[in-house]
Amino acid sequence: MAFRSKETMKKILKKVGEDNIARGMKDALKKSIPDRKVVMGHAKRGLFAGRHIQFGNQVSEDGGNKTRRTWKPNVQEKRLFSYILDHHIRVHVTTHTLRCIDKAGGIDEYLLKTPYHKMDTELGLLWKAKIEKMYEELGKKEVAFFSPEDEAKFEQGFKDLKLDERAARREFRRRLYGLSANARLTTNGAPNGDESDGGASHSDHEQQLFAHA
Repeated sequence: MAFRSKETMKKILKKVGEDNIARGMKDALKKSIPDRKVVMGHAKRGLFAGRHIQFGNQVSEDGGNKTRRTWKPNVQEKRLFSYILDHHIRVHVTTHTLRCIDKAGGIDEYLLKTPYHKMDTELGLLWKAKIEKMYEELGKKEVAFFSPEDEAKFEQGFKDLKLDERAARREFRRRLYGLSANARLTTNGAPNGDESDGGASHSDHEQQLFAHA
């Protein structure tokens, strides 16, 4: 399935929304989207980094006969973690793209550093525009810095909270195991004194039955 820049631009604007794209980004997208055909149909659902299906001839060793054949890239399904999205992304990528992502330092850095004219898949263009918008909104937020004394207080508070949580869990286990031990004693049998009482009550019950008979 081949796609053109106009069709790709319509799909990106439909998914992202024209209001979410920054000023001047729309014109930059139109200029940067590649105006060439992508041969592979599932290329729009992954990150291929320029690796697509290739065509050629297979030449036999004996007679030199040529047979048309294709070479497909090594595509794998991976789970990549995005820090800006704060969750894993499941995507089809080529091994060349994985090496580029490792070299860039992550999926977010790869999408930010790769120019639009090299991002020749619809999914890559969509994610690149979305992550650039999210980083732009993140840069507008105010950042508050704490003094070392406040950071030490926060750290001590977290430690006290963990200690209290451990103590609560320990107390809960102690009560739980104590109740289970008492339950075992009641199900397996009472102590000797209780057994004698139980035997006496049982004998009294038998005497009452014989009396009524």
